[in-house]
Amino acid sequence: MDLEALALNMRKIDTEIRPFKTLGVHPEIAKALSLKYYKYGLTLVTGITGSGKSSTLDTIIDANNRTVDAHIVVIASPVELIHNPIRSVVRHREVGRDVTSFKDGAVQALRQDPDVIVIGELRDPETITTTLEITDSGHKTFGTLHTSSAMESIERILGEVSTDEQDRVRNRLADVLTCVISQKLVSSLDGKRVLAKEVLLVTPSIRAAIRNNNVNEIYQMLNEGSELGMNTMEQDLKRLYDEGRISKEEAFNNANNKKRIQQLFNELD
Repeated sequence: MDLEALALNMRKIDTEIRPFKTLGVHPEIAKALSLKYYKYGLTLVTGITGSGKSSTLDTIIDANNRTVDAHIVVIASPVELIHNPIRSVVRHREVGRDVTSFKDGAVQALRQDPDVIVIGELRDPETITTTLEITDSGHKTFGTLHTSSAMESIERILGEVSTDEQDRVRNRLADVLTCVISQKLVSSLDGKRVLAKEVLLVTPSIRAAIRNNNVNEIYQMLNEGSELGMNTMEQDLKRLYDEGRISKEEAFNNANNKKRIQQLFNELD
């Protein structure tokens, strides 16, 4: 209600799934997202509300559905898009209608021999802990977080649990985390929006940094990990600017690290 009048907020939900190639990820990242190459591990797709997380997740689910024989369980709130079976059996569970919570949906899914579990949002300590446990038991798991960078995503997970649980959760996260994609939809010069993303592939060095609580070291590893398909948000914004797709102002406005993007533009000058 708005001043005693009925108000409504609406969001258009696409029924069309974007092809996987539109994500523009490196072959090593594509492998990490595929059940064909990585049979277990946790992938996080993160970003603010309206940054296209659900669309990216649907694209990844669709790519697996087309390429592997598997059982995929999607737990969402709400279910926005239905994946028809192609090579995989895909089950959709809506929180509040089919299951009482993300946590309960994940626990119930374990009894149905899934290969992939998609948890719509890691929004509370119970869901986070359950997600880490089911991934640790040998499942491939996908989830979303409302964070704007890979490092913030790791810190958010650790910050959600109690102090006495943090060491245990940190070690488990280091063991199971495979990939983090943090994204934004940036206004482009043609009046549309373009995807900018920070991509982290968890290497042994990054696992050690998480385990030893040296999260600040990860940005430098991201910065230097282009051979494995990694990049910082600042590097991707600079790429979009170099390709003539966004303005310099948009690149600055959407950068997480203003000092770093200034350095990237100074190198250009």
